[in-house]
Amino acid sequence: MAASGRRKRGAAHEEHADERWLLTYADLITLLMALFMVLFSMSVVNKSKMEQLKASLHNAFSPHILPGGESIKETGADATVKTPLPEMRVRTSVSAAAAAKTEDRQLHQLKQQVDAEAKKAGVTTKVKTRVTERGLVIDILTDNLLFASGQARVQPAGMALLDHLAPVLSKQASRRIDVEGHTDSRPIHGAAYPSNWELSTARASAVVRALIAMNLSPDRLTATGRAYLDPSASNDTEQGRARNRRVQIVLPRRGS
Repeated sequence: MAASGRRKRGAAHEEHADERWLLTYADLITLLMALFMVLFSMSVVNKSKMEQLKASLHNAFSPHILPGGESIKETGADATVKTPLPEMRVRTSVSAAAAAKTEDRQLHQLKQQVDAEAKKAGVTTKVKTRVTERGLVIDILTDNLLFASGQARVQPAGMALLDHLAPVLSKQASRRIDVEGHTDSRPIHGAAYPSNWELSTARASAVVRALIAMNLSPDRLTATGRAYLDPSASNDTEQGRARNRRVQIVLPRRGS
């Protein structure tokens, strides 16, 4: 009987041996259900939290500019007052135009003073003045006034003219004085001045030395030789060449 009972229980166990796969299947279904629940929970958007995030990002990337005093008070940083660019440009243009107008008026007044001194010295035909973009340009012809032909020593008549001009120039203490020597295009050859470069430079330097002797500050003065490079008339005629033999005294515009 006992043996018979054992056989029956063994037979019943063997009948359900092929149903073990159900355990594995049940575990798989459980895991899939858990996965779907996780995915579902991730797909649900919390609208209130999304709005808060949106507002935070907007405030972070679009900061408000506080007034100068409040900005310093609340943030401790330097506040920058921004002036609209068009207004700044208008103000700058108006200021520049006013300054240029004042400069022109002063240069024309100075021109009148130089013309008056040239008239006193009786050399109005030898001295020409004009206001240009550079400033006030004073052209002094050299022949029979400043220098003898081929020489760089200021003659008595030239010294008398410079003596008239020196007080006017000395009053313009804030302006530089550029002295330039010019010649005609005819080449020269000599022991002292082998070319027009040396002659024009020596003549400019001689005028500078004369002005320094008349108490003008050396710091304001420069001497330059330009030879024949900047003619004021044609070199094809004797009259034109005579006009090119000159010394220019230039009072540049302020800031140039």
